[in-house]
Amino acid sequence: MATKHERNQEASVYIGNLDDRVTDELIWELMTQAGPVTNVHLPKDRVTQSTQGYGFCEFQSSDDADYAVKLLNMIKLFGKPIRVNKSSADRRTQDIGAILFIGNLDPDVDEKLLYDTFGAFGQM
Repeated sequence: MATKHERNQEASVYIGNLDDRVTDELIWELMTQAGPVTNVHLPKDRVTQSTQGYGFCEFQSSDDADYAVKLLNMIKLFGKPIRVNKSSADRRTQDIGAILFIGNLDPDVDEKLLYDTFGAFGQM
């Protein structure tokens, strides 16, 4: 079995709200708009082999990852606004006020609506 790639958290971004049609290759091409990419990983369902709606992209430098967040967050891909954030390891240095679970939502509620609604209360 091949050794797993050790991801550089400082140079990685989380990509969420991805459409089922999104592929590793498409994310690679999109992310190269922000800088040189070293790795893309979209976790797949073990049974269906479909993507799970999120993934990670590692850049050569943390500056490129920061730029990707500024450049690509909330752009539409297959009609859905994608979320691009620094990976969670970076958040250790941030002041986190709360982590919320929001359930029982109407099927018409998407990530952008939640972001716009809760964004009124402070930085997310």
